[in-house]
Amino acid sequence: MEASELSPPPPSNSPKTLYQHHLFNLNNNSFQAAQDSSSPISLPMNNNSQLHADHKSKASKPFLPLLLVNYFCLFVGSVSSTLLSKFYFNRKGSSRWLSTWVQSAGFPLLIIPIYLPYLLKCTERRPFTHFTQKILILSILIGLMLGLNNLLFSWGNSYLPVSTSSLLLSSQLIFNLILSVIIVKQKITFSNLNCVILLTLSSILLALASNHDKPPGLTRGKYFIGFFSTIGAGLLFALYLPVMEMIYKKVYCYQMVMEMQLVMEVAATALACVGMALDRHGGISEIRNESRRVFDGGPTVYWVTVFFNVVTWQLCFMGTAGMVFLTSSLTGGVCMTALMGMNVLGGVLVYGDVFGGEKAVSTVLCAWGFSSYVYGLYVKMKEEKAKEKSNQGIMEMVHVVNDSV
Repeated sequence: MEASELSPPPPSNSPKTLYQHHLFNLNNNSFQAAQDSSSPISLPMNNNSQLHADHKSKASKPFLPLLLVNYFCLFVGSVSSTLLSKFYFNRKGSSRWLSTWVQSAGFPLLIIPIYLPYLLKCTERRPFTHFTQKILILSILIGLMLGLNNLLFSWGNSYLPVSTSSLLLSSQLIFNLILSVIIVKQKITFSNLNCVILLTLSSILLALASNHDKPPGLTRGKYFIGFFSTIGAGLLFALYLPVMEMIYKKVYCYQMVMEMQLVMEVAATALACVGMALDRHGGISEIRNESRRVFDGGPTVYWVTVFFNVVTWQLCFMGTAGMVFLTSSLTGGVCMTALMGMNVLGGVLVYGDVFGGEKAVSTVLCAWGFSSYVYGLYVKMKEEKAKEKSNQGIMEMVHVVNDSV
């Protein structure tokens, strides 16, 4: 086809012709801008691209149900994994490698969101379609980084008191905001800055309220190991979220996000298994001894606790990945930090923890900061939805005019 066939005819002095010429140019410019590789939004040219656009478009039907399902998974996974971890440590469990392994070993559960939409005929896309070698390598590398993050997190928890660990992890959200600005050009607004400040203050108050949780026999050397391990875990996870947001802009649909998550967690689990196999004193032998002789409740309760810990951690990471894909890395970090307040309330209800003044103020700050952020997202979603409807109306008008020519 020659270039002249794609060019609009020269406009005449007729108002109708001038209007058609303007709409043709608007449509053509929009098409070219959408095809620009630097643009994060691509014009849907096939079923896979259309599915991807439908999932992420805030004006589409699949967006809100997916968002609610993923936040529910994040909520249940975060609160439940925290309560189960406390149960494990309360019953004299202390294996760092097991704590690392359970955070990613639930990856087989991701087969459900990967294959179920295809089996139910909700999509024509076969699982792992367009899963390129580049995406596979990126998923493995990020999975290894996630496995290292899990290990650092476990080491920090095993050495530091709960108060110090919570205080250090509260800095994760600040790192997340800074790295999101650098990596994915996140705009700093009053709502997200206000939320970050309030949630950080909330976490600090929680740490101060738990300053009596210092474990016995904590030496200076172990304290510094735990300190730097926790700081490293916070930095790595703060980096993990915006990096994933940047990569998710290139994937086709929600199922592909779950496929990448599956590969990442396989890599993280493999790292934990290799570590357990190489550690003769603190690996598999320690876990066996702990389940039989150390853990209060016996081997059956021990392995039931491990199983449900695997499931709840998987729900937590699945929800985090979905939130980052559908919204942003900062939103995922905010939601996870805000759930720290719910974890405190869960400890009060399940284990009868003392709910003092510091925890009450912390809960209020947490709710205030999270509500501020949600309201900011609501306003932004309304603006984007109105903009999408306006663009859709223009495109429909273009088609009507072109059909009438």
